[in-house]
Amino acid sequence: MQGLNDFLAFLDGILGAAWYFPWLLLGVGVFFTFYLGFPQIRYFKRAWLTLTGRYTRHDAEGDTSHFQALSTALSGTVGTGNIGGVALALHLGGPAALFWMWATAFVGMTTKFVEVTISHKYRVKDEKGEMAGGPMYYMERALNMKWLAVFFAIATVFSTLGSGNMPQSNNMASGLHTSFGIPTWVSGALFAFLLGLVILGGIRRIARVTSAIVPIMGLLYFVGALAVIIANLGEVVPAFFSVFSSAFTDSAATGGFLGATFAYAFNRGVNRGLFSNEAGQGSAPIAHASARGDEPVSEGMVSLLEPFLDTLVICTLTGLVILSSGVWKEKFDTDFQAFDTQFISGAYSDDDPAHVDALFHHLNDRTPTDEPVELANGSFNIVDGHLADAGLTILHNRSIAEDVYFHVGGEPYSGAIVINDGSLAGDVSLRGKSLLHSVPLTVEAFKRSFLGDYGQYAVTLGLMLFAFSTAVAWSYYGDRAITYLFGLRWVLPYRLFYCAAFFTAAVVDTSMVWLFSAVTLALMALPNLFGIMLLRKDMKQTVSDYWRRFDKSK
Repeated sequence: MQGLNDFLAFLDGILGAAWYFPWLLLGVGVFFTFYLGFPQIRYFKRAWLTLTGRYTRHDAEGDTSHFQALSTALSGTVGTGNIGGVALALHLGGPAALFWMWATAFVGMTTKFVEVTISHKYRVKDEKGEMAGGPMYYMERALNMKWLAVFFAIATVFSTLGSGNMPQSNNMASGLHTSFGIPTWVSGALFAFLLGLVILGGIRRIARVTSAIVPIMGLLYFVGALAVIIANLGEVVPAFFSVFSSAFTDSAATGGFLGATFAYAFNRGVNRGLFSNEAGQGSAPIAHASARGDEPVSEGMVSLLEPFLDTLVICTLTGLVILSSGVWKEKFDTDFQAFDTQFISGAYSDDDPAHVDALFHHLNDRTPTDEPVELANGSFNIVDGHLADAGLTILHNRSIAEDVYFHVGGEPYSGAIVINDGSLAGDVSLRGKSLLHSVPLTVEAFKRSFLGDYGQYAVTLGLMLFAFSTAVAWSYYGDRAITYLFGLRWVLPYRLFYCAAFFTAAVVDTSMVWLFSAVTLALMALPNLFGIMLLRKDMKQTVSDYWRRFDKSK
């Protein structure tokens, strides 16, 4: 497992976590924003009108309405990225990460408009007479790049697991376990069964389910978040100030948070922003290709609402809840996960500015201070679950762990532990106080209102709906990719495998799941961004033709 984690970390380092990726993602969005004259602003009102079907013939080709296509795509985007992803970004990069999520969403509205319009234009009908579309079809039909289309389709199949399946299942099971103590395997099995009942019905059943779930889950989450914001109203303005004040600088250490560099906050904010709204990833165009309509530009307009609703509304709510409540810099009792735990030599304290500075450099790969942090090696003694040897500090979730308890199966451990290059060898487990991230952090934030501990249930219920609907939507993306690669006969085996993976992901390590999602996300985004840039003139001509036909019809 450690070897697999290291391999995924390597891939992430040259893909989504590499220095060029956020610049490429934002750069494409900025380019099209100016190239097309700020469509996210100029077409915003028209997008809402188009959503109602005002500009679409009822007998136009397609399998779903504009609203159903938008609901399916939103189901794919509004998921754990809005609950766990925002919390992870703030945990890693501090308040500045939220700013870069906003920036990603604003330019992402244009990116989404472009990729959906192009994909809708080059959609086809499959053997059953249903619409099939997405970047793989424009790559083959418009660019004549079959090899790129195949690569994208394969990446989509993997990404259905990395983006739409595993993080959703893992975070949902984690939330139910945190709130109700339900074993992760029980919730995983139940929801895998329900998932199968929905996705075996194809796009029409998926569209009916998602169009019913999306409004309910949005309202429920909004009410719960508003309760926290009102309870911490005095901290909302300082929270906003911290987002902007640290957007272009390093984030300072505060509480248990040891600080983050500008580059780290920028990268994590853009990366999590993409995971949340998927602008540029090439996933949403697959859902929008099913929409009824003769005008690709109309469907593109509808799609630009996704980053707005997903990130600028829902993710902002989550961010304000976490920042205004202050939980992002507090330590809580939690079980330690091996991939987030590191043993270092020396006794460090976050009350000592020199220690904080040294750990800041260590965690952010900055040039070492005069006294660089060294990874621990050797044998250390544990007595009744507690560390007996001095001169050892444990980092967990990028914070100095406190009150660490060593145990085996819940029973206190006594004996020696072996540390190799900062990692613990053997089967000894740890529990103690550290910073939280992902869903557990958001759960703690929702407790900070007049609802008290009941606030966590808004997160849990919202998470269940968000995660389940996302998994449903992404199964359809996989269907279309499998259909493109192998034909319709392989769709059923894929759906069964998808449900099995949904169950498995509920009981595996959270950190590895997020790492896998980051890798698969980039593998889809890179060829899609390359493709739409090659079709920039096609896109501009398509928009011009649309307005010429519209003016003529008037």
